[in-house]
Amino acid sequence: MICGLDVDSVAKAEALVTRLGDSVTFYKIGYQLVFNGGLPFAQDLARSGKKIFLDMKLHDIGNTVTKAVEAIAGMGMTFLTVHAFPQTMRAAVEGARGSDLKILAVTVMTSYDDADLAEAGYRQSVSELVAQRVAQAMSIGVPGLILSPEEAVSTRNKVGDSMLLVTPGVRPAGSDSGDQKRVMTPGDAIRAGADHLVVARPIVAAPDPKAAAEAIQAEIAAAAESVPV
Repeated sequence: MICGLDVDSVAKAEALVTRLGDSVTFYKIGYQLVFNGGLPFAQDLARSGKKIFLDMKLHDIGNTVTKAVEAIAGMGMTFLTVHAFPQTMRAAVEGARGSDLKILAVTVMTSYDDADLAEAGYRQSVSELVAQRVAQAMSIGVPGLILSPEEAVSTRNKVGDSMLLVTPGVRPAGSDSGDQKRVMTPGDAIRAGADHLVVARPIVAAPDPKAAAEAIQAEIAAAAESVPV
């Protein structure tokens, strides 16, 4: 499980990490915290032994992406997201070459559905666009993908064990889905083929974040035991 530190200050993030203790070893840090002083904090967490998923969703001209990824590769981050456009993916793979940083290509945002794609000018459905971008990412050599749990089964069947599948849009049973449109419970996401689950609001907004994190970890562990090796 990757806990999303979706808070608006380093002080809040520090308090949450302290409260979660050893129940969480992997954190996601995105725009909200990065633009509130969170990048040095992310580096400090990495130096303390935590794994960090820097969720920046880079998408720019190739040289800009390559140079940005080269810089991030020196910060001790574990994962970095880019949008799954071929030129962007090729540039990111080049920037990460020779480092331990793993690039994750965002296929289609989990807050999008077919109507959102149509409004943006795409003719494909979500499932069609995800399949296209998965194939492109595989051919480029991207090590991992961000996709909704709904696409995990078909994608796992396509990529086998060659790529990491990281799924946001994970909500424990009974949780509010918020702005996510393609969601699944933690156990179902693991059984669908996900390697890592990103969970933010169900932990961050919980009355007892540590208890919420431990419950999700337990559900993941139980589901993993039922997955054929």
